[in-house]
Amino acid sequence: MTATGATGAGDLAYASAPGRWVLLATVLGSGMVFLDGTVVNVALRPIGSDLDAGLSALQWVVNGYTLALASLILLGGSLGDRFGRRRVFVVGTVWFAGASLLCGLAPDPSTLIAFRVLQGIGGALLTPGSLAILQTAFRHEDRARAIGAWSGLAGLASAAGPVLGGWLVGQLSWRWAFLINVPFALAVVLVSVRHVPESRDAEAAPHLDGIGAGLGALGLGATTYALIAWPDGGADALDVAAAVVGVAAMVAFVLRERTARFPMLPLGLFRSRTFSAANLATFAIYGGLGGVFLLLVLELQVVDGFSPLKAGSMLLPLTAVMLLVSARMGGVVNRIGPRWPMTVGSLVAGTGVVLMSRLPSGGASVPRVLLMVAVVGLGMSVLVAPLTASVLGSVEDRFAGVASGTNNAVSRAAGLLAVAALPALVGLTGDEYADPHALHPAYQHATLICAGLFAAGALVSLVGVPDVLRAHPVDAD
Repeated sequence: MTATGATGAGDLAYASAPGRWVLLATVLGSGMVFLDGTVVNVALRPIGSDLDAGLSALQWVVNGYTLALASLILLGGSLGDRFGRRRVFVVGTVWFAGASLLCGLAPDPSTLIAFRVLQGIGGALLTPGSLAILQTAFRHEDRARAIGAWSGLAGLASAAGPVLGGWLVGQLSWRWAFLINVPFALAVVLVSVRHVPESRDAEAAPHLDGIGAGLGALGLGATTYALIAWPDGGADALDVAAAVVGVAAMVAFVLRERTARFPMLPLGLFRSRTFSAANLATFAIYGGLGGVFLLLVLELQVVDGFSPLKAGSMLLPLTAVMLLVSARMGGVVNRIGPRWPMTVGSLVAGTGVVLMSRLPSGGASVPRVLLMVAVVGLGMSVLVAPLTASVLGSVEDRFAGVASGTNNAVSRAAGLLAVAALPALVGLTGDEYADPHALHPAYQHATLICAGLFAAGALVSLVGVPDVLRAHPVDAD
């Protein structure tokens, strides 16, 4: 590990002024990405009205970003290890800000989607760097405190996102959901350049797995295209071809990672039953979470007449409960292991989603919605810490970065595919998302599907996750 600057990597104290500057840079950078993820969902209905965008276009506004982020996040971490974590973090921040500016100026749905893909590339560059910078900048005894503070403070951005997004969209324009990123990015760059030490991994792979990244992006992109395009007019030759290409690219990605000398994703990690089960549970849980909250915000605005600000505010209990409960779950995992918290948490969150399916058409009350979202938040609070512990505790320490990145990519891909597939599964097409009579029954069916995904996550956790993590995790080599 090498470092440049006044303070070398690994020697910063948490309570020192240099340590606070590093924490500020990483919190602002990660918070910007978290904020964007929650703000844009609130802005979808106004975007559709202003740009005359149908449901498939709005799906791509969400998924174009998520696709690029999920496909390239592992590559972004590798670039930071090889070329410098601060450098790639700053480049990603500038890229994200530039793409956000372009999104805010987009004149039509197609242009907005293209710029959202660019925004996702920037997010894939800066997101892995946040934790890597903290891990390498702070001295060993202060890393847990720094990461805990980062988690809590960055989480506030998720909590503020729906409210800030609702206010910006309601008082100004949906375009400010993207333009707000520019001043945040400027602050991140200024602080990073002046106060964040540079670090690299001296043992990083000498070659990047560009082929693997390309196959992963092609597989996810083609599959997503097929899922979104299919319901609009039935399956045509292009849709079928996209589905075939998507599946073939996924298979080719696995084969590539098995044979590559320097794979982006070492498949040996999946020899660990715990690692495999935790990621499978992640896919089910985050698929359900991504699908239900996209449709809940639309339901509240289209069917119940909530303003963007009011609809966005309904999501506050999710993050508020997670901020209050999640940190305490670390001690619970140490005492009883990850299996039961993951199982029970998934079932509690799924129960909240079932309650959401019972919302009456046009009659949703604020206390009822807040309570249901809080139940989902309680379940997520119980399961997130043990899920993370299972992923990181199932591999050797030197693979912690790639294990964390893999789990992040799995959660993003799950949300991506859920947003693409759910409307097709419940028969919601074209402009029907703006029709209360069409949206409400589709919303009810979709929430029950999402509840089923949470139940599947609970089952996988019960069967595949151990009571106690092994003392000698599986080595990926």
